[in-house]
Amino acid sequence: MKKCFAALLVLLALLTPVLAAQAPDDGAYTVELTMAGGTGKASIASPVEITVSGGEITATLIWSSSNYDRMTVDGVYYYPTATEGGSTFTIPIALDKLMEISAETIAMSQPHDIAYTLYFDSATLRDSGDGCALWAAAAGAVVLLACGAVAAVCIRRRAAK
Repeated sequence: MKKCFAALLVLLALLTPVLAAQAPDDGAYTVELTMAGGTGKASIASPVEITVSGGEITATLIWSSSNYDRMTVDGVYYYPTATEGGSTFTIPIALDKLMEISAETIAMSQPHDIAYTLYFDSATLRDSGDGCALWAAAAGAVVLLACGAVAAVCIRRRAAK
């Protein structure tokens, strides 16, 4: 029985990194955002829509306030693509890394840059309809079937003794 359990662990150890290491294919996704900093009065809607194209990832951020007129990411200025229903920006992002950004608000008597830290968690990555979710479900089913097959062989061997 110990050999079967060990075989099951080896199988899972071999398959898990292969599935987890897959970078998102080109397409549209959503991902959960964690945000820190600022005064706590403004927020960014989460989950966030992201687009992957040629290995580059951009996110569409929708602030709870329409008073943001500029964001700075790695020294580059980004301006809103819309202001109705909250300032909307499209910026480049990295998954699973803390991103230091600033956002300029005009809500006070004069414009102020406010520092924020953003984190886009790849563990929450979800397909927006291009079929990746179906692939992930199929991969999960293969893992479960392989584990079930190993368990079945172990049970048969034990019963035969």
